Amino acid sequence: MLHAIARMLDPLLRLLWSSPPGRHRPPCARTLPVRPLPEPGPGPAPEPYLRGEDSPLVRPYFLAHERRQAEAEARRQRGRRRALWFAVHGVDLGPRVIHGREVAA
Repeated sequence: MLHAIARMLDPLLRLLWSSPPGRHRPPCARTLPVRPLPEPGPGPAPEPYLRGEDSPLVRPYFLAHERRQAEAEARRQRGRRRALWFAVHGVDLGPRVIHGREVAA
């Protein structure tokens, strides 16, 4: 059975992998002529790449994650502004631990 499969696949493999060019080819009794390939014509113009920002289809969980990050940054900014406002009026609201050391308030 294996010999029959090998005999069926042999011509196909010879078409796909022709013998290498040059003088030092192994002698082969059955070689098929190689046809020249047709010249390629001008193909269709490539389509531009799509960017994620250009697509209206955005997953809602991605938007929710970005919104949460923006809200957290806004919360931190409000805290910094509030601490600065209190510092102007003489009240220290800064962090109690700076670089791993506890500081007096």
